[in-house]
Amino acid sequence: MHTTERALRLTIFLGEDDRWQHKPLHHEIVQRAHEAGLAGATVLRGCEGFGGTGLVHTTRLLSLSEELPVVVIIVDAEERVRGFLPQLDDLGATMVVLDEVEALRYTGEQVT
Repeated sequence: MHTTERALRLTIFLGEDDRWQHKPLHHEIVQRAHEAGLAGATVLRGCEGFGGTGLVHTTRLLSLSEELPVVVIIVDAEERVRGFLPQLDDLGATMVVLDEVEALRYTGEQVT
């Protein structure tokens, strides 16, 4: 059984070498999201990508690339996500995407 609700997905695109006060930037974003009481945050590390510089960064063996892509994803009620956006202003995130989504929460109860 599940419940369905409208939500907003916040996706923040970073590079793995992006820093905030000598710590990984994605870590700071997750900490701030946690302190703000958001429903959750997930950090995904990409294996290949490019951004504003146009340089392709990859994990392929022949390319000793650093600065692999990192994505932070947060899903919560729209007003909570929009209320969190000012927390990103001083962090230097360069690309943020907002998507309206339909969130399903599974309760674990069996339907008979």
